[in-house]
Amino acid sequence: MEGTKTVSFEVRDFERDVIEASRERPVMVDFWAPWCGPCRALGPVLEKLATEEDVGWSLVKVNTDQHPEISQRFGIRGIPAVKMFVDGEVVDEFTGALPEYAVRQWLEKAIPSEAKRKVDEAERMIDSGDESAARALLEALLKEEVEDPKAKVLLARVLAFEDPDRAASLVGGAAFVGAGYQQLGEAITALAEFVRAAEDEASLPEEDGKAHYIAASRAAREGRYESAIDDLIEVLKVNRSYHEEAARKAGVALFILLGDQHEVTRAKRRTFSMWLN
Repeated sequence: MEGTKTVSFEVRDFERDVIEASRERPVMVDFWAPWCGPCRALGPVLEKLATEEDVGWSLVKVNTDQHPEISQRFGIRGIPAVKMFVDGEVVDEFTGALPEYAVRQWLEKAIPSEAKRKVDEAERMIDSGDESAARALLEALLKEEVEDPKAKVLLARVLAFEDPDRAASLVGGAAFVGAGYQQLGEAITALAEFVRAAEDEASLPEEDGKAHYIAASRAAREGRYESAIDDLIEVLKVNRSYHEEAARKAGVALFILLGDQHEVTRAKRRTFSMWLN
């Protein structure tokens, strides 16, 4: 059978066959040995999957007896051990002999889809300041992958001040992406309320701090984040509890949205925090 030609998958040059090859397409590496019973059970399963039509990945087998230096390099302590390489790095792995259906499930998770690559690219665009390009990419992606929660959170991050209502509606699935994105989603929800404050001044309490809070909201919507933080600090100075501590909530949310390395975060967070104590 075509799928049982184990020798055709054996590694010859690890750097070429795995590291460099994985920059073109994902490479699954099966660390095995002839004396290993579970390896003999798993091997044919991997080979069968690797020879299916349009699999989108390659299989390379590493005999741990013949290549102990490679095994040591990747911390192999038990076999069979399977690792998926993408762009020269291990992106997922498992140990032990899994049945075919379980390997298929693992593959669906381990190999980055085109949608995931686009989302990751959009995140890099946002981090580098190219939010307009990120928005276009995410909008196009969500027309095809409407249930991608990470794409929704990232688009909400871009729209937080321009369209706060839509931004808030997009972050419902943030908890399913991960703790960091859940925190970002909560920050976006808080910022949506903050930005809307300037549009509904009559709903705000007539107390000390109102004028600065409204000014901060307008500044944030216009992208003048340093001015927004300065006005929020003024609110904390004169009336920290204003509108159920709205200035504290807005400031914390704004710093989360901007990120730790943003110049405004680095310049203003310490002063802001001082007025919270």
